[in-house]
Amino acid sequence: MIALPPQSEMDTAFGASDASYDGIFFVAVTTTGIFCRPSCPARKPLPRNVRYFATAREALFAGFRPCKRCRPMETVGRPPNWVLDLLARVEEGSGGRLKDADLKALGHDPARVRRTFQRHYGMTFQAYCRSRRLGRALEQIRRGADLDEVVLDHGFESHSGFREAFGKTFGRPPGKARSTGCIVVAWIETPLGPMVAGATADAICLLEFTDRRMLEAQLRTLQARFKCAAVPGWNRHIAQLQEEMGQYFAGALRRFNVPILAPGTPFQQRVWEELLRIPYGETIAYEALAGAVGSPGACRAVGTANGLNRIAIVIPCHRVVNKNGKLGGYGGGLWRKQRLLDLERGQGPLTGLGAG
Repeated sequence: MIALPPQSEMDTAFGASDASYDGIFFVAVTTTGIFCRPSCPARKPLPRNVRYFATAREALFAGFRPCKRCRPMETVGRPPNWVLDLLARVEEGSGGRLKDADLKALGHDPARVRRTFQRHYGMTFQAYCRSRRLGRALEQIRRGADLDEVVLDHGFESHSGFREAFGKTFGRPPGKARSTGCIVVAWIETPLGPMVAGATADAICLLEFTDRRMLEAQLRTLQARFKCAAVPGWNRHIAQLQEEMGQYFAGALRRFNVPILAPGTPFQQRVWEELLRIPYGETIAYEALAGAVGSPGACRAVGTANGLNRIAIVIPCHRVVNKNGKLGGYGGGLWRKQRLLDLERGQGPLTGLGAG
């Protein structure tokens, strides 16, 4: 459960239409039945008619609809400038640590930084920094760097402290890490909401909407299957995926070319391979899919395997529907499934979401 900022902080931010709080919380107005970004320029309602939600999903399920003016379902496209500044500092490679005192000296409230990074990256700012230091350390070790050099370069105070942190993250001591892989995880903005992409050195292994309940379980499964950690980062496969996703949502790409790696049971892999054969713009019923994988009547098992697909959109589980043509389930939400099918049926590119 994502924690909301204090009531007084939200009241102040909403009253000032502070755009830096967009995505941190959402504002619902009980008299109109709509919900907005904190920065919405519309006339402010009376305080007694305001409700706050941590996510747009919560506001939607509470019966509120998106505001047509500020379009809260539309992704912002990039983090606030102050977040970009912190990310740049982390990536400078100096190896130093930005502690709470350092954040305050830079004019940032540590609690606010923690909430923002928890929301957008699934971890606190300190955990993000630690993971990036360890990720860079792993790359140096792979290239044959001396352990003393790695420890000093990345701000660890002792060999034992480095070994302990490294072992917790990568599951083995640094001396055995020259062949160790890791799953690099990045945040990708899309017109249907932010997604988390994960990739090994060989291929994409994860693409999920950030508000999907199974996301954490999927990450744990991948870490167990690949026997490595997931750390913030970027590689050529994620770069290719981001480019192809942009083309897909623009209606200019019908088949993804980025390499994918989807470990699973033999039955799951048969289902996922069959999903890749569904033509763009077409759908298939669960019953027909069961027959195609050689298990007629196994609709329930097929549906379960479909739901456990970890590479959404690229492996098009959204193209599977009920026998009567109705949408059925979708881990990213039925509204997203409908928008994806509409896109593939030629009803125009997706560039953002409004109130519908």
